[in-house]
Amino acid sequence: MVRPDDARDGAGRSTAPPPGPTPAPAPTPTGSTRNLVLATVGFFINFWAWALISPLGSAYRDRLDLTAFQQSALVAVPVIVGSLGRIPVGALTDRVGARVMFPVVSILTVLPVLYVGFVAESFVAMIVGGFFLGLGGTAFAIGVPLVNAWYPPARRGIALGIFGLGMGGTAVSSFTTVRLTNTVGPEAPFVIVACVLAVYAVLAALLVRDAPGRPQAQGSFLARTWATAKLPATGQLSVLYAVGFGGFVAFSVYLPTYLTNAYDLAQEDAALRTAGFVVLAVLMRPVGGGLTDRYDATRVLVVCFLGIAVLAAVAAVELPLVPIGTIAFLGLAALLGASSGAVFGLVALLAPAEKVGAVTGLVGAAGGLGGFVPPLIMGAVYDRTGDYTIGLGLLAVVGLLTAWFTRGPVRRSARAGRAPA
Repeated sequence: MVRPDDARDGAGRSTAPPPGPTPAPAPTPTGSTRNLVLATVGFFINFWAWALISPLGSAYRDRLDLTAFQQSALVAVPVIVGSLGRIPVGALTDRVGARVMFPVVSILTVLPVLYVGFVAESFVAMIVGGFFLGLGGTAFAIGVPLVNAWYPPARRGIALGIFGLGMGGTAVSSFTTVRLTNTVGPEAPFVIVACVLAVYAVLAALLVRDAPGRPQAQGSFLARTWATAKLPATGQLSVLYAVGFGGFVAFSVYLPTYLTNAYDLAQEDAALRTAGFVVLAVLMRPVGGGLTDRYDATRVLVVCFLGIAVLAAVAAVELPLVPIGTIAFLGLAALLGASSGAVFGLVALLAPAEKVGAVTGLVGAAGGLGGFVPPLIMGAVYDRTGDYTIGLGLLAVVGLLTAWFTRGPVRRSARAGRAPA
């Protein structure tokens, strides 16, 4: 969090408040905990649906006779659609509220889940199903403005970090999808997720409430999106989230493929190890958000990105998976999760209140797009070279550049305080 003695105006003058008693923190409204829980559960379930294809990537490769690049495309399509879809969904949440958007998105996601589970039997059909399955990934842009509006500034970092535990839906997918397919049948995971989504949609319609006095966006979608995109904070936060959350998404969808190709692990073993990666990243997200309530968020992020660079370089050497490779990947999980939470500590600081949903949509889209590109690069590199050294080496370089960017332009923006509307 930006400390008062660090605050500066555009001319570099201090804007610190005069000495005096520290004001009491704003109280948290009644109902905030219930809505935080409902938002987190909705995020979790929709992400579970969003991640159904990736644990079965190897099975689809064998069944549909896919190349490594086609397999990468299959698991990446839901990511890009879920990412880009956050832009209109975030803007709609600013306009109509999460009370409407959570039930609508959840019930609509049931349709592609059932289509992939029961209808899709070719590469093209799977791409179509994955395209619409991406709708589940947009739930993120509904929950952030809901939670942000319910909590005072001093508690938003940890609240948004707790909401980020919803990323654990991808871990449940990794833990259960292959096992259910092998023990019950190929349709089982899709039926279960469809039922859970339908139940949540009903509960959300009955129980989710938007915060009293929630700022309601005005004007057309295009005008508001363009105005939000022009905010300096939007571009800067998008870069950080594309690396932090994008790295998490990329590993969560591609790590099973990586482990089977690079270390010749069985599909179920690779899925379980991926689930461990996801769980650690998810648990570290509220840690990152909580740290921004106590310390300068940009310093937290610099440490995270430098650590990512070092560990990606270690992973690029492809040393034995036990213990060095495992330590490197678990370290990456911890730092990617913490950085994702820390970025939204900055969103709470820099985004105008009436544009939190729109900013979240654009930043969330960047994060998802950051997860779309690496699997394609990794698949293409593996097709040409037979290993992943170049792809992981690129991640190390990106980590270093992002740490520099955070230490420079982003830190200057954070010191200037809240972005103007």
